[in-house]
Amino acid sequence: MNSISNLQGVILAAGEGKRMYSKKPKVLHEICGITMVEHVCNAARLAGVSEIIVVTGHGGDEVRKKLQGLKFVNQEKQLGTGHAVMQAEEFIKDGTVFLLCGDTPLLQAETLKNMYKFHIAERNQATVLTAKFENPYGYGRIIRDSDGNIINIVEERDTNSNQKEISEINSGIYLFEGVLLKKFLKLLNNDNDQGEYYITEIIKIFSNKDLKVGGFLIDNSREVMGVNNRLQLSQAEAFTRQKINESHMLKGVTIVDPINTYIDHTVQLENDVTILPGCIISGHTSIKEDSVIGPNTHIISSQIGKNVKIKNSVVVESKIDDGTCIGPYANLRPGNVIGKNVKIGDFVEMKNSIFGDNSKASHLTYIGDGDVGENVNIGCGVVFVNYDGKEKHRTVLEDNCFIGCNTNLIAPVTVGKNSYVAAGTTVTKDVPDTDLAVGRAKQENIAGWVKRKGLLK
Repeated sequence: MNSISNLQGVILAAGEGKRMYSKKPKVLHEICGITMVEHVCNAARLAGVSEIIVVTGHGGDEVRKKLQGLKFVNQEKQLGTGHAVMQAEEFIKDGTVFLLCGDTPLLQAETLKNMYKFHIAERNQATVLTAKFENPYGYGRIIRDSDGNIINIVEERDTNSNQKEISEINSGIYLFEGVLLKKFLKLLNNDNDQGEYYITEIIKIFSNKDLKVGGFLIDNSREVMGVNNRLQLSQAEAFTRQKINESHMLKGVTIVDPINTYIDHTVQLENDVTILPGCIISGHTSIKEDSVIGPNTHIISSQIGKNVKIKNSVVVESKIDDGTCIGPYANLRPGNVIGKNVKIGDFVEMKNSIFGDNSKASHLTYIGDGDVGENVNIGCGVVFVNYDGKEKHRTVLEDNCFIGCNTNLIAPVTVGKNSYVAAGTTVTKDVPDTDLAVGRAKQENIAGWVKRKGLLK
């Protein structure tokens, strides 16, 4: 849906979230790689909202840093939802305004689209998003007249015995005509036990002035679930993860065990990718067709080519080209660019390195700050000694060279094309093309030593 020029969104994101027991602002807790308030912003944009105003308060600087490019107002003291909207009054235009909550991350764009269509079709001056709960305890109850219009919202603490039986609840999500919203904000008062201004009072003002307030009842009440503690955060995460996995599977991705597969919103998977159990794929990761990931693999913000196999490994901020095999138990730290048909085997650690096509490091090797050419073989126990205690230095292995087992490459050093380094060598100077480097002490056998020392068994 294209943005609608006169459709604004005001997102309430000022609350501290004391029940989260966290130094982080509540709305910045993440669900599948995106903060709760970003979920709400994304839903609003997809629903056609052209301008978003965020009301911040607790941890406002952190929220503004995370949501760059939006408009912000600050609620210095948290004096209720009505007071929060008052802070945004100067930015509210004469069009239609969504009022959204920054802690409802399950809200779907399609719901907001349908709510807006309902608002326009019914010629409402205000519309409340409602849901029905089997146990509505704690929620404001929706009071409708005989025509189905909303005339009041009664908070739990103020309900009488009949009103407590009402199952339709207020989600805290509204549509208002901007002119009327600004006008009636001035009529709100804080004459209550809490001394706060509540946006629900505006609904009563609309009704008292014979203005039409509609209620848009959604089928999936889970969408309006507010997240106020870590338990609810985990429940929202589980629901979101299920939807993400289902979406990928319906588009041609095989996920063997969806319950034990964790994929962020920001991940892109092509058809015929297979995800085995126990995988976590997060950040801005893309995986191309026919690749097999897992089991028990964690990939963060990496680009994975076609027909790549990654098993029991960690890959962070790296690029892996087609046909390459990683693991098991490899650890690719940030900054790697790995070519086609490469083998990075078990217990290989690599960081900030380039690794050319058809090269391999099959096991037990550290490759740090290296430039490895094509068709290079790196044996077991090789260490790129890249750090001198003060600076990092690079090791260059040119095409077709062979590095024997248990070799130390003391950077900066270059091993030339078609060169060999003998097992057990410590390389401290460049090796020219086609040379053999041997840097180890000559072996001596001392006859009879064990017997003379009395160690013979």
